[in-house]
Amino acid sequence: MTTRKIDVFNSRIKIPFFAPDITNEDKDAVAKALNSSLLTDGPKLREFESAFARMTGAKFAIGVSNATSALHLSLRALNIGKGDEVIVPDMTFVATASSVLLTGATPIFADVELDDINISVDSIKKNLTSKTKAILPVHFAGRACKMKEIMKIARSKNLMVIEDCAHAIGTRIYNKHVGTFGDVGCFSFYPTKNITTIEGGMVITNSKKIAQRIEVLRNHGITRSLKQRFSTGRPWDYDVKEPGYNYRLDEIRSSLGLSQLKRLSQLNQKRKKICEYYNSKLIFIDGIITPPSSAKHENSYHLYMIRVKKRNGISRDILFRKLLSIGIRTTVHYKPLHKFSAFKKHGKTYHELTNCNRIFDETLSLPLYPEITKEQQDYIIKYIKRICS
Repeated sequence: MTTRKIDVFNSRIKIPFFAPDITNEDKDAVAKALNSSLLTDGPKLREFESAFARMTGAKFAIGVSNATSALHLSLRALNIGKGDEVIVPDMTFVATASSVLLTGATPIFADVELDDINISVDSIKKNLTSKTKAILPVHFAGRACKMKEIMKIARSKNLMVIEDCAHAIGTRIYNKHVGTFGDVGCFSFYPTKNITTIEGGMVITNSKKIAQRIEVLRNHGITRSLKQRFSTGRPWDYDVKEPGYNYRLDEIRSSLGLSQLKRLSQLNQKRKKICEYYNSKLIFIDGIITPPSSAKHENSYHLYMIRVKKRNGISRDILFRKLLSIGIRTTVHYKPLHKFSAFKKHGKTYHELTNCNRIFDETLSLPLYPEITKEQQDYIIKYIKRICS
């Protein structure tokens, strides 16, 4: 059984934007972890990593503190740094570009496709320079990027590929899980994601060399794990060959992740049905453009985003305000990177970002979480129709 959640920021909200799906089984798993004498770098982390690797089909999975640290560690492990350029979509969360800046490299902003909001292959090509070292596609809202085309570009230019899979736990295309096409794939377990560890992330790779370096870098650069150090009786006997970070994933969050991962397929199927119901009703409302079909691949259905065409005095911002006034929480994913002060100063683009600007003006993300009811969806749909009429 799950407990019904309320909006902690506004008690007048009737339908929150999201609500984490935490069961009694999840709570029991966390309680058991708290009773252990080892609360970090232990057996539950290894078990979670193994289970995640099996689920994605990757040879290696490394648990980390969040998806930002997953991206940062991946870029470090691939030796990306000062003087390098990394192509990222302009329409993504700030962490995608921030992780590039943390290495000293420069994020290059590419436009996205208008329909699925994934990075544009044409824009990637127009942003290539002699300094380009990597491409960092984001599988936006759970829909897979055009990975065959992206990998073709990467191989022809000898570029590395880091897949940002923060939205895409369970997304598959060409019978492969996203994150297994490039050199590494990075996942998020933030509370709004399809499964959560509260805060947490995972890196997957098929390269033993990359996996081993990430394992060391996530733990201050220390060359031996806790088990290795204490098994010898000389826990101080280790080396640090390069400085690392405290990017570990502890036993408590690993236990929650393991419990949640068992329900991933069920949770994603619920999200699919919710999105399909939205589509079946909203497609008939003038001025509303529903998301494209994902028939060609398995979608994680992380976000449900509509586009609101400006007509009859209605815009995205007006619809947002009117829905909020009646207790429906919605939001926007995202403000384009090129509009932020830090990225105006430290990022750049060699190509127009026309679609990103248009998408930012028009898109609205509706409530989507496994326990939303059909009655709640009908309430949302009814008022969108009324407002747009």
